[in-house]
Amino acid sequence: MPRPTEALIHTDALAHNLRRARASAPDAKVWAVVKANAYGHGIERAYAGLQGADGFALLDLNEAERVRALGWRGPILLLEGCFEARDLELCSRLNLWHTVHHEAQIDMLAAHKTQQPHQVFLKMNSGMNRLGFRPQAFRAAWQRLSGLTQVDSITLMTHFSDADGPAGVAAQTAVFEAATREMPGDRSLCNSAATLRFAPNDGAVRADWVRPGIMVYGSAPDFPDHDIAHWDLQPTMSLRARLIATQALHAGDAVGYGSRFRATGPMRIGIVACGYADGYPRVVREDTPVLVNGVRTRIVGRVSMDMITVDLAPVPEAGVDSEVTLWGRAQNGAVLPIDEVAACAGTVGYELMCALAQRVPTRAV
Repeated sequence: MPRPTEALIHTDALAHNLRRARASAPDAKVWAVVKANAYGHGIERAYAGLQGADGFALLDLNEAERVRALGWRGPILLLEGCFEARDLELCSRLNLWHTVHHEAQIDMLAAHKTQQPHQVFLKMNSGMNRLGFRPQAFRAAWQRLSGLTQVDSITLMTHFSDADGPAGVAAQTAVFEAATREMPGDRSLCNSAATLRFAPNDGAVRADWVRPGIMVYGSAPDFPDHDIAHWDLQPTMSLRARLIATQALHAGDAVGYGSRFRATGPMRIGIVACGYADGYPRVVREDTPVLVNGVRTRIVGRVSMDMITVDLAPVPEAGVDSEVTLWGRAQNGAVLPIDEVAACAGTVGYELMCALAQRVPTRAV
């Protein structure tokens, strides 16, 4: 039989979380962000749960081709735009919308021969200092694009750096509004955190398009201030395995490499068929939660390449073949949010999703 480790992609949860994004941004259109292979879920597996979106936003042309191959005929947006002039040919052929964030991309458009004008998202650097034209250069970029026959419509766009924290979005929104005053065109500002925290009550922030990413995949963008239960989000990926052995320990017995954990008295542990080669982070703390038969317990000892050891005290009936949920939803409905596991590894849920190893069988349910 195959090794008892698998990842499940919950299409019902994807659809639910997308509806939450739409409810948080009434009257706005919603991009489903599927970059990084749908945050590690697999575009083809996630597609069924995300077809309720108004468009798909992603990074590279290969991902765009895959979405079109699935039958999607609506908008597809390249969030980083085109990297070289020949990319525009595929944009024309596949009817891709694309971001423009520096002068060289305008140069490429000006030289591009096409019978189908392009839909462009013009990006402003309103304070994040990654991509985009600075506010004082934004109008000139817009004017240049507006004069090109290769351009049909221009949507004005920026990205928030602190929507998940106390700084919020007010400062960047003010910069964006001042620089785009009286400029025509749709607007797009909101990432997941802004969609949940600010879009419901602020039309200027909500604007015309929102771009939810991590919230669609069942992770709270402002964890630990709020968890997925607070935002009514559901886990979309469950990493599950089985116990393949148990051990009875005596006081003083050590567990795992480096003997970092020692039993203080008699205890029983389970050995899980999952490790860092499956994408589970090696650096998690020893008190990192796991679910055994849907019951919350903890890791003991170091995570190794193919195995994890867990405390079975809260689950005395557990034995070989018992279900272990490393994150996500157990068969009995119990939930272990991926954010909790990520926090125990000093990282974020995004990284765990994207780091799921290729050797883990993954299927949509």
